[in-house]
Amino acid sequence: MDCRYIWKGSFFMENEVEKENTKALLAIREVEKAVVGKEDCIVKIMAAILAGGHILLNDIPGVGKTTMAMAFAKAMDLQTKRIQFTPDVLPSDVLGFSIYSKETGQFLFQQGPIFCNLLLADELNRTSPKTQSALLEAMEEGKASVEGETRQLPVPFIVIATQNPCGSAGTQLLPESQMDRFMISLSMGYPLPEDEISILKGEGSKRALEEIVPVMGGSNILLTLRQKTQMIYLHDAMYEYIMKLVTQTREHSLLELGISPRGSLAIVKMAKAMAFLRGREFVIAEDVEDIFTNTAAHRLVLTMRARAGKKRAEQITEEIIKSVKKPTIRRNYGGN
Repeated sequence: MDCRYIWKGSFFMENEVEKENTKALLAIREVEKAVVGKEDCIVKIMAAILAGGHILLNDIPGVGKTTMAMAFAKAMDLQTKRIQFTPDVLPSDVLGFSIYSKETGQFLFQQGPIFCNLLLADELNRTSPKTQSALLEAMEEGKASVEGETRQLPVPFIVIATQNPCGSAGTQLLPESQMDRFMISLSMGYPLPEDEISILKGEGSKRALEEIVPVMGGSNILLTLRQKTQMIYLHDAMYEYIMKLVTQTREHSLLELGISPRGSLAIVKMAKAMAFLRGREFVIAEDVEDIFTNTAAHRLVLTMRARAGKKRAEQITEEIIKSVKKPTIRRNYGGN
């Protein structure tokens, strides 16, 4: 398939030669078969996957969070497991456990669903903090410690988690340490009326999941794309721009907790991934701006005054973007 086309405001730029990001662009097009009208979310999720991060879909029920995750799993042809979190789910239900075998006279370890390439953690905030914590080591180090033994998870390992921010019955808020391990947090929102009409007519329904064709060829291609993404060039001026944005969150009068160094690194990785998807070998300010709110807002802790004034973290990050001067860099620079 020729990916030399312009998409939604020149997101994909025309090129004379086939781009290394072709497989990622094809996967995006496949996901769009099942998820209608959410191009921006789809692109940012793909960017987070290329950047080696985990994704939190924080939205009301029924807008397609689970369908989005399943569509990505099928398009990338990854080994996928799903956990429907409820209050009675235990850590062993996630990590696995050992059972006694009469034939061998030994205990055999039965892997839990976490041993996969892509884990769909559905309604993560409905389980207990003890079970939520079972994901911490896995998300940060790609390992799972069970019964005194640490086991390596498959590579790559990606978590796409969903949670419902509305209604507190039976929910447990994710702690800051868990939120910080998600590279991005997205809210899909209601579809536009014309998009919802397409959904009602049958487009983008779960039947469309069956039409998705695996185009990534499994984990090896994804790992190669990640290596290419890491090679995207970031000018010193861009590093300084990112640090100015981060410093603003740490000094803001309405924030108790700003962006951590892990969050700063996530911004760098996401900006590189966006540049890669856009067919560039270097990052520009627009790449940082486009992903800053989704990468930063869920890491912030608002003051009592901000919460009393019904201020939202997303509003503060948008204000910070407007207050920090963008660096001026020649668009044709290379590594010099």
